[in-house]
Amino acid sequence: YQCDVSTGDISWILFSTATVLSMGPGLALFEAGLLRSKNTISIITQIFSGIAILSTMWFLFGYSFSYSEKDFFGIIGDWSNFLLMGLSPSECTSHALHVPSLLFSVFQMMFAVISPLLMTGAFAERLKFAHFIFVIVLWEIFVHYPLAHMIWSSNGWLYKLGVLDYAGGLVLHCSAGVSSLVFAIILGRRRDFKVHHGEAPPSNLAVTALGACFLIMGWVGFNGGSALRAGPVTVSAVLNTQVASAASGVVWIFFSCFHHRKPSLIAVLNGLISGLAGITPASGYVTIQSSFVIGIVLGIGSYMSVILFKHCLKIDDALDVTSIHGVTGIIGSFAIGIAASKQINEDAEDGWIHGNPKLMAIQLLGIIVSLVWSAAVTFVIAVVLRRWMRASEKTELLGMDSEFMEKRAYELLPALDSGSGQEESERIGGGVVSPRPGSSVQGDEDEEDEDYDIRVVHYGSTENGAYQV
Repeated sequence: YQCDVSTGDISWILFSTATVLSMGPGLALFEAGLLRSKNTISIITQIFSGIAILSTMWFLFGYSFSYSEKDFFGIIGDWSNFLLMGLSPSECTSHALHVPSLLFSVFQMMFAVISPLLMTGAFAERLKFAHFIFVIVLWEIFVHYPLAHMIWSSNGWLYKLGVLDYAGGLVLHCSAGVSSLVFAIILGRRRDFKVHHGEAPPSNLAVTALGACFLIMGWVGFNGGSALRAGPVTVSAVLNTQVASAASGVVWIFFSCFHHRKPSLIAVLNGLISGLAGITPASGYVTIQSSFVIGIVLGIGSYMSVILFKHCLKIDDALDVTSIHGVTGIIGSFAIGIAASKQINEDAEDGWIHGNPKLMAIQLLGIIVSLVWSAAVTFVIAVVLRRWMRASEKTELLGMDSEFMEKRAYELLPALDSGSGQEESERIGGGVVSPRPGSSVQGDEDEEDEDYDIRVVHYGSTENGAYQV
């Protein structure tokens, strides 16, 4: 292979790497705001700890397992690039001809880091911290590294078959999405799932919106940088990313207003991220017009998927990772088989609408392998750790922060008197719990959870009427 390293390409990939790295903190803020305040520090700690652990793993052996020239049956690499040995700050690799091999490795590190952390939204508010570490380490080794090698490495067997995945629809979103579904089913529902119909009240939507800003900005580098150079494919990928995200967001706005008669910030953000996740595998292969249509389909598919999994099947995927990442990853990956165009990316193949229906079958094979591999490995991990990994009911009630973290996110202040003179308050652990106006302070043996003011603290009532934090 012939290297063509340029300072312009290096600058673009360095910038893209920085934006993708910011998606980790963005994910932490996004999820923390959507969860209840008693679980804020635990979810942020999980994600930042994951960034540190997964980055270290990538340096030690992750890159080697994913991209080494020598491998085992086209499934996973060997130890040839242990500690990133053999990589250069000036010479390219066969995987990226326009940037140094060390820069390629650090850019791909960002993908390896964010992939398992997507699942935190599925098992939020009930997975112990120590077992979270076990989950992401095992999942990274046995799911992400093999899929990255099979699909992205030039020696991978799916790569040789012609499976296309521009920036991670199969390697990241499909795998994390189906794994989230498996974990949600095996872990079971949160204790108050029925009370909130799976939609526990968020603690801080402003923080969620701030996290979404980092995610949306990071996706520009996520998809634009995956061209591994600054060129025409980069331009198409960036614009396709924005168009599909916007189209999906509009769909979610419409459905939200239709069902609830008012707009929802959560719906807007989920719609935008659904479009971003779904267009990821196709963004460097399709036309702008195709990306618009794909974005509409992504919005419809992800919104209906939330209704199916959470409200019909009662599966407690806390933040709908299965729908927003898994379902959209499937749609976007299959859309390549329909709409891919060599005019956009000469390294791709034409899809069905351009005269090559065979690509649909190839993409379908890639989707099936990604889903089956990820689900099977995740099932084994979850079953082995099942007995110990879920927090106790008491811990769920008090919050993960109180049991596993040293600090809380918010210091609770005394509730203000509403003026009705009927509310009672009880100081617990430096905070105050208060029933909503009009709610009873007497216990009811048929009702485990009262509708209390979650902005202060969530609690239930016992049979004798005492408050239980």
